[in-house]
Amino acid sequence: MPNRLAGSTSPYLLQHKDNPVDWWEWSQEAFTEAARRDVPVLLSVGYAACHWCHVMAHESFEDGRTAEVVNRLTVPIKVDREERPDIDAVYLQATVAMTGQGGWPMTAFLTPDGTPFFCGTYFSREHFLALLQGVAAAWRDRRAEVLHQGSAVLEAIGGPGPLPAGRNLTAGQLDAAAAVLLREHDPDGGGFGGAPKFPPSMVLEFLLRHAARTGAAEPVQVVEHTAERMARGGIYDQLAGGFSRYSVDAGWVVPHFEKMLYDNALLLRVYLHLWRATGSALARRIAVETAEFLLRDLRTAEGGFASALDADTDGVEGLTYVWTPAQLREALGAADGTWAAELLRVTPAGTFERGASTLQLPQDPDDWERWAGLRQRLLTARGARPQPARDDKVVAAWNGLAIAALAESGVLLDRPGDLAAATAAADLLGGRHLVEGRLRRVSRSGAVGGHAGVLEDYGDVAEGFLVLHQATADPRWLEHAGRLLDTVLDHFGDGAGGFYDTADDAEALVQRPQDPTDNATPSGASAAAGALVSFAALTGSTAHREAAEAALGLVGPIVEGHPRFAGWAAAVGEAMMAGPLQVAVVGGSPELERAARLGTSPGAVVVAGSPDALGVPLLAHRPLVAGHPAAYVCRGFVCAVPVTTPQDVATALGSGSH
Repeated sequence: MPNRLAGSTSPYLLQHKDNPVDWWEWSQEAFTEAARRDVPVLLSVGYAACHWCHVMAHESFEDGRTAEVVNRLTVPIKVDREERPDIDAVYLQATVAMTGQGGWPMTAFLTPDGTPFFCGTYFSREHFLALLQGVAAAWRDRRAEVLHQGSAVLEAIGGPGPLPAGRNLTAGQLDAAAAVLLREHDPDGGGFGGAPKFPPSMVLEFLLRHAARTGAAEPVQVVEHTAERMARGGIYDQLAGGFSRYSVDAGWVVPHFEKMLYDNALLLRVYLHLWRATGSALARRIAVETAEFLLRDLRTAEGGFASALDADTDGVEGLTYVWTPAQLREALGAADGTWAAELLRVTPAGTFERGASTLQLPQDPDDWERWAGLRQRLLTARGARPQPARDDKVVAAWNGLAIAALAESGVLLDRPGDLAAATAAADLLGGRHLVEGRLRRVSRSGAVGGHAGVLEDYGDVAEGFLVLHQATADPRWLEHAGRLLDTVLDHFGDGAGGFYDTADDAEALVQRPQDPTDNATPSGASAAAGALVSFAALTGSTAHREAAEAALGLVGPIVEGHPRFAGWAAAVGEAMMAGPLQVAVVGGSPELERAARLGTSPGAVVVAGSPDALGVPLLAHRPLVAGHPAAYVCRGFVCAVPVTTPQDVATALGSGSH
């Protein structure tokens, strides 16, 4: 019989609905039950595309003997970390405090009031059974010791409270951050540090912006090198486009095969901006293919974007994606199969498991037309294989990142389908996820869940709306973003210039999470700061700019000393230093608009439309010049003489040549 998770909207929780474990969703009722039975809570946190979550599920949660022990000795709660990042953040911090590392699946034992007293990650079945017995014995026989341990964990993760107010982020701190990254860059494989390697999208965005502001050449070279190594490696899907979550090796050869929406949205923007800065044909191709992947494989029927594609297919990691030379010959014929194997580095020895290889493209083919045809044939053949599951919930924050990326690719690469997709996703967020003025985090099949949006949702969705406003000059996106940012200022502030990750009226946990560091996605604080900077530039609001300055000032020491954990904060800092730079293009000139959008200044916002368009502050009081289209280039709403030629716009903005 299905358990309580059968009524969930989370694809991850639904994966566990037929477990013999008597799972509860996170609820006060579950903790009340633990208190009634006087047993600990077993908290298991993961997400749908997590490989080791699947392994632990198969080994332990689907095993009747293990489930009997779990049910007898604990009240088990299953949480989707992507639906409830607030719960995940609190107990991940506890896991790191107790073990020195964190990850998923996360396994924590809590008192009936939610206090963690033992935490870990993946456990094999026998270790997990022994752990269950040990925890139960400690709860029964050494209760005071357990409670003391829980108190110590809460004290350890409680921290000093709100971050101390700091001075504004400085150009010197950004220079220091760039210097650290240039030293840590891997000159062979690209990226930073050793294996495993994660695509450093936000760090690369920072380096591009830093180069644009300072004129330094080396940061662009680092971005070009890293971007090319990733794009030519197995971490990039050479057939369908899009990037996997990370590489298990330092050369980007063998990925962990899950594909996440947030990675691909952030990387689309990086490759797009690299093309804008350098004219790189490779960067443009990867941007286009990644946008096509998003539209083809992750769009939902409601117009949003699904969260992820699984790492596993039928329980086997990478089954859909890897090839042997014989499989290539079978799909393409002897001659084409042999040519493709050499081109894609598919060897008899293999680069993955069981003699199979991931597909790499270490150099451009000498015959692009031939490769294009074979690529489509291989993609068709791969489509006949079993496919990985798709986590089709729509996460507000990640859709905000996708909206920003696709709106930009739509206007920069003249891809109207990308812009239309960005608008449809924004319509879904604005029409369904905004409930009584507050943002909900997830929806699935059009049904919006009850989980309140966290700070990253507000920041990333506001960012997406602001980029879409610039792409379309539609005033409703500026209005929506302003309301979201008002909520940030009214409900998320910590009183010292920073932000908590949850609103002041959100569900109370054992700790109110506040993490200013960027990880796989921009932190809530840096996402909010970025949107505040853009909103200030688009409207002239000094209050929003000052709020961004205060938030960025708090993370200045992290930016300076540990920039790999503050890439988006540093990128926003570059926008702050270089702006506000406002460009208003009036009169319907595609040439002037394109010149404006190709500007590389990180502090620039660009809107093109009719003079005095209602609800668009940047276009107010911007008439035609002698009846001709014109571009107004302004700093802080103080404008230079309007210009009427694309070359003059490019000169004012430092555009790349395309």
